[in-house]
Amino acid sequence: MTPGYDTFYAGRKVLITGGLGFIGSNLAHRLVALDADVVIIDSLIQDYGGNPYNIHGIEDQVSVHVVDMRDEHSTDHLVRDRDVIFNLAGQVSHLDSMRDPHTDLEINCRSQLSLLEACRKHNPGVKVVFAGTRQVYGHPDHLPVTEEHLVRPVDVNGINKVAGEYYHLVYNNIFDIRACSLRLTNVYGPRQLIKHDRQGFIGWFIRLALENDEIQVYGDGSQLRDFVYVDDAAEAFLEAGASDTCNGNVYNVGGIEPISHRNLVKLLLEIAHAGTVRYVTWPEDKKAIDIGNFYADSTKFKNAVGWTAKTTLRDGFLSTLDFYRKNLRHYVDATHANES
Repeated sequence: MTPGYDTFYAGRKVLITGGLGFIGSNLAHRLVALDADVVIIDSLIQDYGGNPYNIHGIEDQVSVHVVDMRDEHSTDHLVRDRDVIFNLAGQVSHLDSMRDPHTDLEINCRSQLSLLEACRKHNPGVKVVFAGTRQVYGHPDHLPVTEEHLVRPVDVNGINKVAGEYYHLVYNNIFDIRACSLRLTNVYGPRQLIKHDRQGFIGWFIRLALENDEIQVYGDGSQLRDFVYVDDAAEAFLEAGASDTCNGNVYNVGGIEPISHRNLVKLLLEIAHAGTVRYVTWPEDKKAIDIGNFYADSTKFKNAVGWTAKTTLRDGFLSTLDFYRKNLRHYVDATHANES
């Protein structure tokens, strides 16, 4: 663990872009508990995952600005006095990026440049931690995937996300804006968007299990993935934000061990005591951008700051299901909430 991590954020001025979203809001809860001065930016674009209820319980302890990062004037103002920026704002749907590539470009590239330029002009001493993605690797040549693997994304979202990541590295190397990127694998847990399935399958599977519905698994379910519980992901951001060892680098943030989709669903249904499963043919649009088996090697990040994933999939599912059972009406349409 990073020396002084337990006290590093006390009184520290922190900005979270995308802070009403899934990972950003969980990070906000952690930072408030650490006595940080937290400012949140979120565009609250419909269907992107921002949800004001995600900061329930800490509303009076954070400052929230509903701002689109493409608004350079607002971004310039909000970065000025911050010590650390956790940059999680973005468009994360792979399918949406293929259907509307220009919007994905605007949000995942232009917005990142706007933020970094604001830092260069108004707050060059800030530390920035960017939320990258394992999608940048594309189809893996070997498993587990290390950071030395070639970067060759298979969809528009992956291309724009790696461009956003490289902007951060260039600004670190050329303009001395301390920055690093965490390439996240499949993150799941409380406060995740579960209204639709366009931002990854794991949240959608959890919702279907909660509603005692049918989960459709593509193919024979043998494809492998690793999963990171959101508390572990938040811990990774906190470690990176507190350490200058990470500056100018990219790191995988992966799960404890890989699991097949078949066994994942089996475990989820067992814990939920509800739901069914059916194996179906791959839809053409999803098969075209699927990367096959994937799980990450996080050794580089462990060596840098001591981080490892700690939460087992069973424990993560238990906590996640408990959260949504108590709060489901805040995460699905009212008609569905009344049915559950």
